[in-house]
Amino acid sequence: MKLSRTDRAPILFAITVFVTFFMIGPMLISILAGLVQNYSGGIGSGFTLRWLQEVWSIYGSTVNASIGLALACVFCTVILGVPCAYALARSQSRAARAFEELLTLPVAVPGLATALALILTYGGTTTFRQSFAFILVGHVVFTLPFMVRTVTSAFQRNELLAIEEAARTLGASFPQRFLGVLVPAVLPSIVAGTLMVFTLSIGEFNLTWMLHTPLTRTLPVGLADSYASMRIEIGSAYTLVFFMVILPILWLLQAVSNFVQKRYAS
Repeated sequence: MKLSRTDRAPILFAITVFVTFFMIGPMLISILAGLVQNYSGGIGSGFTLRWLQEVWSIYGSTVNASIGLALACVFCTVILGVPCAYALARSQSRAARAFEELLTLPVAVPGLATALALILTYGGTTTFRQSFAFILVGHVVFTLPFMVRTVTSAFQRNELLAIEEAARTLGASFPQRFLGVLVPAVLPSIVAGTLMVFTLSIGEFNLTWMLHTPLTRTLPVGLADSYASMRIEIGSAYTLVFFMVILPILWLLQAVSNFVQKRYAS
C-alpha cells in the first residue's frame, strides 16, 4: 500500500514524538527524583530542595572547575587549531595528510587509552599531574581534531583562495592576510568549532575520570561519584544541577553562533 503525501506527515510526526519522549523521558524522571523527598514514595512523598542543597555543598566546586576547564580548552584549541587548519588546507603533501590522520586518532581511540598514555608520559611530574592543567591537556588532545576539521573545510573554499591571492597581490604580509582577511572570513566555522569543543569538554567523562585526582574533580566525575556513593535522590539532584549550569551556557553559545552565521550570510 503506497502512502500519499497527506498520510506521511502524521506518521513521521508520531515517530518523532515517540523518539523524543523515549530519549528525554529518562532524563525528566531522573530530574524529578532529585526533587522529591523519597524516590520510592514518588511525588506523594512531597517535593524538596534538600538534595539540591546537599549537592551544591558537596560538589559545588566542580561547577566552576568544569566551566573554567572547558573555556581554557576552547582557547587552546582556537590558538592551536586555526593555524593548523590553515596549514592542512593549503598543503597537498603526503606528510600533511598523514598528520591529519594522526590528529584524529584520539577520537577513535578510547579515552581511557589516551589518558593512560598521558599518565605514562607526563605523570611523573607530580605538580603537573595533580593540577587541572593535566586534565586540560587531555581535553585539548581529544577536542582539537573537531576544531581543526571544522575550520579546515572553511579554509578550503575557492573564494578564500582568490581573496588571499588578491591580498597577496596588493602587498599584504602573511600576518595581515591571515589575521585581517582569512580569520574573519572563517569566523562562523571557528564559532561552530568553539561550540563543539566546549560541549565535548564540559561533558567528557572517560578521559577525565582517568586523569583526575580528589582535588581536580569536574562535573561529570562528581556526577559519577554521587551516583556511586550517595542516595539516588542526590545523584538525580546532581543531574538537575548539571542541566541548570550547562544548558544556559550552551544556549548562549548557540545564539552567538547563529548570530555570527546570519551576519556573515547577509
